This record gives sequence, structure tokens and C-alpha cells, in this order.
Amino acid sequence: MENMQAVNNFVAAYLKKKGFKEAEQLLEDLQNKESAPIDFHNDPELAKFIHRFSQSEDDVARYQDGYSKLRSWTYSSLDLYKHELLRVLYPVFIHSFMDMVAKGHLQEARTFFNNFREDHELMHSRDLQKLEGVLSQSHLEEMEFARSLRQSKVNIKICQYSYDLLLQYLHKTQSTAMLGVINEHINFQVSSGQPSSISDDAEVVTLIGSCQDTANQINQKEIHWGLLEDSLEERLEKAGGLLSDSEKTEEENKEGDVDETKKRSVESGKQGASTKKLKKEKALNATAKSARPEASTTPAAPRVKAKLPLPLMSTEVEQSILEDLRNRVQLSSVLLPSVSFYTFLNTHNGLNCSSISHDGSLVAGGFSDSSLKVWDMAKLGQQGGSSILQAENDSTSSEHVVGPNGGKRSYTLFQGHSGPVHSATFSPLGDFILSSSADTTIRLWSTKLNANLVCYKGHNYPVWDVQFSPVGHYFASASHDRTARIWSMDRIQPLRIMAGHLSDVDCVQWHANCNYIATGSSDKTVRLWDVQNGECVRIFIGHRSMILSLAMSPDGRYMASGDEDGMIMMWDISSGRCITPLMGHTSCVWTVAFSCEGSLLASGSADCTVKLWDVTTSAKVPRNEEKSGNPNRLRLLKTLATKSTPVYSLQFSRRNLLFAAGALSKNL
Repeated sequence: MENMQAVNNFVAAYLKKKGFKEAEQLLEDLQNKESAPIDFHNDPELAKFIHRFSQSEDDVARYQDGYSKLRSWTYSSLDLYKHELLRVLYPVFIHSFMDMVAKGHLQEARTFFNNFREDHELMHSRDLQKLEGVLSQSHLEEMEFARSLRQSKVNIKICQYSYDLLLQYLHKTQSTAMLGVINEHINFQVSSGQPSSISDDAEVVTLIGSCQDTANQINQKEIHWGLLEDSLEERLEKAGGLLSDSEKTEEENKEGDVDETKKRSVESGKQGASTKKLKKEKALNATAKSARPEASTTPAAPRVKAKLPLPLMSTEVEQSILEDLRNRVQLSSVLLPSVSFYTFLNTHNGLNCSSISHDGSLVAGGFSDSSLKVWDMAKLGQQGGSSILQAENDSTSSEHVVGPNGGKRSYTLFQGHSGPVHSATFSPLGDFILSSSADTTIRLWSTKLNANLVCYKGHNYPVWDVQFSPVGHYFASASHDRTARIWSMDRIQPLRIMAGHLSDVDCVQWHANCNYIATGSSDKTVRLWDVQNGECVRIFIGHRSMILSLAMSPDGRYMASGDEDGMIMMWDISSGRCITPLMGHTSCVWTVAFSCEGSLLASGSADCTVKLWDVTTSAKVPRNEEKSGNPNRLRLLKTLATKSTPVYSLQFSRRNLLFAAGALSKNL
């Protein structure tokens, strides 16, 4: 009460000193009308007035002095509250710097930036590198990152006592410059009780264009995350055809028993061998049973209707897919996938992207010289005596090396783009391939005709990513123009345009039921969009750098996203909350992929490794771990390191074989 009165008296004294009689009278009337003191933090008009007042005096030293004292006070606070109070320093630091630049004190701003940037290098190094380029007032308007910072508020979670301590300090020291910055650019989310855990919660400090209430409101929208009705998997399950490895072995054993009974009288001499083989299979079956984890108690995914007209599937293709599903290997934390790694040689840093067909028979590469090249693995294997296909086999992975063939072209060259190719994706059946380019277009190619079929134009800037839907025919694109678009193969104009991101849309991914798409952006958020009406139905906030890769779990319940700093986050789509962050990579995570039954997550990074994570442990977080705030609850099962090859793409086949691709880098 006394603190609020002190602020009111301070403002009244300033108004009287400057001769603002009308403003002084309004303030006095407001004080007399309301018995409660003015909450300067929650009153936006008064907050703006205080900020203008803090800017009115052209004494730039107040920023340097005010921030230095606030920093010293924060570091000398009690350990119980220090980690919460430290969250305030970074937004105050960057906005103080930008305010000084806006006032034209460029040299003082540069000195201030260099003096205190070391405090924030660990958590915000990439942001500081961008702000380092702000050298004039015009840069604040021209630089997209600086402009978004000045137009947005930072949401900070803090307990009530830490909040009271901060207000008490600001009132006591009368730090008007710091008070103005905090009121203008920070939105405190005050919670009752004890301070949050010292472990760095991904959501304690977030930056979004709209207020947090708007994001929460969007995340309350109803979504139907289940699988499509009458899918092939569902039909196979109902028919009893989708069996586990142990069940397959049991059936084979039963068939073996019947055959053995029939042939016992005729082939009595071979009975001993058959019995030995049967015993061996039963022993293997028992081992598999003991190795398999207990059945998950997670309820089955609900069934939903498709919002888009789905393409018809030929009987031949349907039978082929069903055959793959019947022979699928059921993976788990003790049964890891086999990995086939394709390495591009002699790319001279020209490879921008790679893609692998679902059966691994075709590998595509998009290059900076605007070309798209596709290798057929079957043809490479038939070329004897060449050095194209080399293999390094061990128990877990094999590496196929794709390179030149003595001057003879070993690939199919697709030319048509007029700029670097940034993304390529095969259709589910492998008969088409899409490519997106810096020339703002998307091209559809036929792998059977080896020709360009369609050029899709609609984006205004480079197209960073393009992805076929799980059923084919439809595809989604992501661009520098901050939009994502949904297309169909038979129309040259987009069907839907998704707009809402504050910066580039860097990656896009379809939901398993084709009713939603997810987009990852340089604004550090992931959004989920309804394909029918183009509305944003979820905003996922927590990453600290641009999102580079996305993957949806096969049941549509979870989503994984990888960012520029090497962090992977597992999200619950229905609630919009992060289940767990996955820390292990030391560089950009360029690709993530779920296994076909959803029990494993594979991630590929610029740190030249493929990592396998146990997804089942992330879905069930023990209560004791939840209270302790363990930042890495998902178990890392295995790390597969390449010699010197950053991992560009990962793809699980329908039978759960993991394919990976990358370009050998001699600079590492």
C-alpha cells in the first residue's frame, strides 16, 4: 500500500514540476475515485505513461546504472528466489539496449551491450548474435527480429513473493528507466506458493506476438487427433493379420506341427532334424516374449472421418501395403531397428536436402545448382565392378556410398528449377516426387516417366519445405513468406493458405489422419492447423531457436519437433503441452521420425549422429520424476555415429527398417 502511494506521489510531483495541470488533476481524481491504489503494472495506459516518463529525460546513463544495480541486487538475492528473479534480466537487458539505440546513443548502447552480454551468452547466444547487428535506429525497423521483439511482450512465470520482492526493489530505488522497460515489455504470470523448480522449465520465459491468453484460448479448441476410419491397418487388425513377431513364430510353429504330423509316416528319417528346428524356434520365441515389454495400457486411438476426399487405391497397391504390414517388425526398447545409411560423396557442399522412398529403393538429393537427382538402388546394385556401392556392415547399421561412376551418370537428373532446391519428398508409393526451391515454385516429377509434370506457383518467396500427405495426392508447403499452403496434385492453385506465424515457416508435417498439418517456424513456435478451414487450433511454445524438423506419431497422439540448438521436444497434441524435452544432440536436429508402431523416435543431426529414443517412457511420466523436474525423461536407447556425415533425412519403411541419408563433410 505504501509502495503504491509512493509511486503515485512520485508521478504527481513530476506532473506538478513540469506544469501538466490537467494530467495532475486527472491523477488526483482517479486517486480519490478509487479507494484501492493504482496498480501500475496491470493498467496499460498508466504503464505506457510511465514508460514515456522514463524516456522523457535524455539521460542514457540511467539505463547503464539502473541495469547494473538491478543485476547486482538479483545476484545477491536469496538462492530460493534468485533463479526466478534472474529471468527478468535478459528482457530488461535487450530492451534497454534497443531503447538506447532508438534514442540515438549508439556508442553508449554498444558499450552497454558488450559489458553485459556475457551474462546471457549461454541461453541466448543466437539472439545476441542477431542483435549485435543493430547499429542504427533504422536497423530497429528494418531488422525483423528486433521489430518483433519491440512489438511483443515477454511472458515470465514467477511466484508471488519473488514478484513482491522485485516491486519493492524498484520502488525503493526509484529506478524509473527499469520500471518503464518492465512495464512496457514484460508480462508477469504470478503464481501462488513456492518458487518453481530451479530446472529450466521450457515455458517460464516465452515470446509470442499475441498475449498468452490468446494462445491459451486457441489451445482450448477441440481437435480430433485419432486415426482414419476403415484404414488398412484397422482392417488388418480386425482380420487378425497384424501379428507380433512372437505370434508369427507361434503360427509358423503350429503350421510346422501340422505338417510334421502329416509327414511323420513318410519322412521318419527327418523327424529328428525337424524336432531340433522346432525346439530352436520355440526357444527363440520364448526369448522374444521375455524381451518384449508389457503391453501398453494406453487406450487405442479413436477413429475419425476424413475432412478431405481421399484418393482411391488400386487393389494391387493395397495388397502390396498389406503384405508389408503383415511382415512388419515390432520394435521396442530391446528390439532396435536395422539401419541403412546412404552417404553422398563429392557434393562439394552443394547438397541441400535428401529424401528416401518408403521402401528405400529410391534416394533423391536437391542441390544448390537447382538440380534434383534421383538414384535407383536396384540399378546401382546391378552395376558390377564399379565403386559406386560400398558397404560397411556391423550388427546395427550399414552404410551405402553414392558417388560418381567413372564419368558415367549413375542417377536420373531432373532439371527445371531456377534456384537452389531446398526440399524433396516422395509420394507414399514412390511414383512421384515433389521438390521446392528458392525460385518460389514447387515441381511435381514422375519417377516412372523421368519428367516434370506440373509447376505449382503461389508462394512469393523461397519455399523451404514440401511434404506429401500420408495418402498421397495432397501436399503441404512452407515458405519464407510466413505462410504454409495445402495443394492437390490436380490443381495449380493452393486449396488453403495458413497465415499466422511471425517469421519464416521452415518445416511442415501432416498429421496421421490428414485432417491437420503442423508447421515449425523461425519464431520458435509450432502451430497445428485444420486443413478444412485453415484455422490454427494449437500453438506449441517452448523452443528457444528456430524449428527445423517435425514428426507425427503413427497414432496421431504425439508430435516431436527438433530445433537449431539440438533440442527435441515431445508434445501432447490434445493438450498442446510439452511432455518432455530430449537433450543429447550438440547441433541442429535436421530430421526426426517415429517408428511405424510409435514405440521409438529416431533423430538425425548435424553433429553426425542418429539417436534412438524410447517413446513409451515419455508418455508415462512417473510422479516422483514430475515433481523433481527431471529435464530429460525420455530414455536414450542408442547413438549411432557416422564417420563425418551430418544426417539430412530419416525414413522408416513400412516394415520398420530405418533409412538415413547425408553428405560426407570433410570440414568436420
